[in-house]
Amino acid sequence: MPATKRIRGSNMTQSKRDTKTSVQDVALIVGGGPGISSSCARLFAENGMRVAVAARNPEKAVLETLEKTHGVRRYACDASEPAAVAQLFGNVVQDIGTPRLVVHNIDGRVPGIFRKNVIEADPVMALETLRNSAFSAFLVGQQAARVMLGNEPDANGAKGTIIFTNASAALKGFPSSGAFAMACHAKSGLAQSMARELMPQGIHIANVPIDAAIGWTQEDGTRAHRLAGTTVDDNMADPDHIAETYLQLHRQHRSTWAFEVVLRPWAEKW
Repeated sequence: MPATKRIRGSNMTQSKRDTKTSVQDVALIVGGGPGISSSCARLFAENGMRVAVAARNPEKAVLETLEKTHGVRRYACDASEPAAVAQLFGNVVQDIGTPRLVVHNIDGRVPGIFRKNVIEADPVMALETLRNSAFSAFLVGQQAARVMLGNEPDANGAKGTIIFTNASAALKGFPSSGAFAMACHAKSGLAQSMARELMPQGIHIANVPIDAAIGWTQEDGTRAHRLAGTTVDDNMADPDHIAETYLQLHRQHRSTWAFEVVLRPWAEKW
């Protein structure tokens, strides 16, 4: 499928929304799956936002469901390609308006790089991981900043919010995970630089390392992760509550903007 193909969603369904959020608010989530991205899309839509989700494969069943149940727009985009990201933002602005909330939610690891020690890791896979994760974060952050700087300040004086989902590898490099550690540290550095540059111009930047496996709700009602198994006693992060944190970051008063928020379950060993 071409990286720039668009899939238009149906009209936004009416739902309850917090009075702090304007119905005109537009949210764009880059990276689409059944975890954080889906939870964010549902919550943002339920709070009156027009929501778009971009993924390499927007035909995923979970994204089709979001379109039907919450009016979410689906877009095809390879976020590691500069032209595709630029066109994505152009399409979203044209279709539903300029985003005031952008979430970059891409892990970026290629399957073959998992649990490879430094002498085994394939350099091509390491570079691809960096491109998928940190470089895509740069491209998304760049385009988000470009469009948000033209926004009128809201009642809080803010022009927009850019949130980068990160991982515990942003805080410490684990053994046999060098490529991912590089990517996560790079994303943190990008976010910090953008925060210092853009927050004085009214754009809130947040880096959110999640130190946990993320267990999303399965068809049988349990929460599980494909590698970590089934959630027991809230020992995995719940993506619905991660989404609540993201929404709260977007609504923070500019006198107390948080830059880095680390999320982990109560029982996580760290």
